[in-house]
Amino acid sequence: VVRERVLAMRALWERDEAAFAGAYVKIEPSWAWPKPVQARLPVLIGGGGGPSLFEHIAEYADGWIPIGGAGLTRMLPQLHEQTRAAGRDPGDLTVVPFGTIPDPGKLRHYASLGIEEVVVRLPSAPAAAVLRKLDEYAPLVAEVAGLAASRPSA
Repeated sequence: VVRERVLAMRALWERDEAAFAGAYVKIEPSWAWPKPVQARLPVLIGGGGGPSLFEHIAEYADGWIPIGGAGLTRMLPQLHEQTRAAGRDPGDLTVVPFGTIPDPGKLRHYASLGIEEVVVRLPSAPAAAVLRKLDEYAPLVAEVAGLAASRPSA
């Protein structure tokens, strides 16, 4: 169902007139405006890594949002292998760990894997507490961003 909905949305976003016929989604020739500003709106799929999820990412998505990042080092080669098997370049994928508790070592490790963005875990709390936590994270983010900026680009 998700696959068909994403493919149908892509058709509407990317073509002036689009139709889609799948097992779950059927759209007669239709128009959808306004179109996204970007030529191709990126679609990242979240979830636990594994062959089924990676098959979907390799087929029709632009990246992966692993929850927390546990096992990421072990799972990335599998994602890349399945992406290559689908005839795509794994370097075109974006990986954004979600719910990360940032520490310098973890963020440096992610950077060494080519990960340029994470979504950090924040408390479910009043604004003042969340802002304090963001202030606490700011020097770490600046340090890791400085490391990424100093890396030679491929």
